[in-house]
Amino acid sequence: MGKRCFLFIGLATLTFILWGCAGSSRLEMDYGTSFKLLKLNQISNPDAEKNSEPVAGLDGKAAQASIEKFRKDFEKPAPPTPYSLSIGLSGKK
Repeated sequence: MGKRCFLFIGLATLTFILWGCAGSSRLEMDYGTSFKLLKLNQISNPDAEKNSEPVAGLDGKAAQASIEKFRKDFEKPAPPTPYSLSIGLSGKK
């Protein structure tokens, strides 16, 4: 009993030590990226707020199709068809 307890405590301690030395997570690697990008964009074009021209990129048909697809994604899906299972004997006795 004593050896098992000592072995368990040793393994748990080793696990926590190795877990603490693990590399950084994806969240830690990307922390602050959006702030840095926003800052760089503002530095590269500080007068962007004064540009009142519309953004180019989608023609009317493509934009309309995109909006319709977006709206369809929020519609309620059709309820699933109910299935009935009959377990037991069928027919006459």
